[in-house]
Amino acid sequence: MNKQETNSNNWQARTKKNTINLGMWTFAWVVTTAIAAFAPKFIWDFNTLLTVTAVVINVLVGFGMIFANKKHLHGLDEMQQKIQSGAMALSLGVGLVLGCSYELLEDIKLISFEPEISHLVIVMCITYMIGIIKGGAKYR
Repeated sequence: MNKQETNSNNWQARTKKNTINLGMWTFAWVVTTAIAAFAPKFIWDFNTLLTVTAVVINVLVGFGMIFANKKHLHGLDEMQQKIQSGAMALSLGVGLVLGCSYELLEDIKLISFEPEISHLVIVMCITYMIGIIKGGAKYR
């Protein structure tokens, strides 16, 4: 095996490890989010201490997910970083613009319901996926 193949194998192994690590942190964050959202009502009957603890744990696991994502991104090659960066910029921009406009609709009484953050999260996730797909197609 030559040096280039060894470096390629090391990069692939590191990328796989970083991807799995990010997946585990993301899964843990989703689980802690579900616990913080649903356990107060269905498990511990709105116990304030347990609820605050669940939210704090969720935030800490969320920061772990952020750091795992950063490590994952730094381990990607330049093209993959460019695709990810473009998709994240698109998602952030769409989320910011639509999120502010969505809240404004309620403030000026053009919608009768209170905007939910989950709607914004869904829009940002869809936008991110579109950005990844378009970025991947652009660099093929």
